Amino acid sequence: MGRVEGKVAVITGAARGQGRSHAVRLAEEGADIIAIDVCEDNDMVDYPMGTFDELQETARLVEKTGRRVVIRQADVRDRMGLAKAIEEGVAELGPLDIVIANAGISPVGPNPYQAFTATVDVNLIGSLNTVHAALPHTTDTASIILIGSVASFFGAPGDPGMPSIMGPGGVGYSYAKQMLGTYTDWLAPFLSASGRRMNVIHPTNVDTIMLHNERMYKIFRPDLEHPTREETEGQFAAISGMPIPYVDPIDVSHAVVYLASDESRYVTGAQMRVDGGALAKAGK
Repeated sequence: MGRVEGKVAVITGAARGQGRSHAVRLAEEGADIIAIDVCEDNDMVDYPMGTFDELQETARLVEKTGRRVVIRQADVRDRMGLAKAIEEGVAELGPLDIVIANAGISPVGPNPYQAFTATVDVNLIGSLNTVHAALPHTTDTASIILIGSVASFFGAPGDPGMPSIMGPGGVGYSYAKQMLGTYTDWLAPFLSASGRRMNVIHPTNVDTIMLHNERMYKIFRPDLEHPTREETEGQFAAISGMPIPYVDPIDVSHAVVYLASDESRYVTGAQMRVDGGALAKAGK
């Protein structure tokens, strides 16, 4: 316990799923939390987004650990609104030691081309907005953590199979996550001169609603009209090198705590995989 004692973290997409898990795990290790979420549905996404009630539940779970928390509704696509939310949190809790750009969407399947742009707007531009809005409030030893995906290692322009299977939103997801890695490669060297660190975590499938919805199930089981979770888990497991269909949010949170703590004080520009051997299996 106490691996990030007294530090302040800002986390986007914190109403539920990975964002909530990161918030609670960091609080358990001593951090105060600025939890941000849009708390509105997205027209391009079939599954419901996090709600304000869920964001309040994240706050309750953080407070249960004895740490302080500030919650704000803000859209990561809105730089000014996001900056205001961060400024308000910093005014109450203090400068930022940890920045986690976690908010994301995944509108897979047959969608119009706007699903590509919508996904890039949230997953890539939203992550950059988070970092750029947070940087003026960071300490000299701050750790910036981007949540990528193993999807960033698959697919390329001109790949005939991926668009037909994943649709423009799925391709936009892979592109956005791939660009987060490239962005880190370019920015981390400049940040390191000031003592700040920047790393990316690339999870495989994670046990959240982004994975567990009928549109995603149909990508993996197109042979079924209404595939269930149980009917899809075998296909999820086929991705992994280890005998698992997906990882839990807490598995990613453990990596977050490591990168947020002084244990990783000399780790920057890294691309950390939490993927159950998926990329090793694929020879990547």
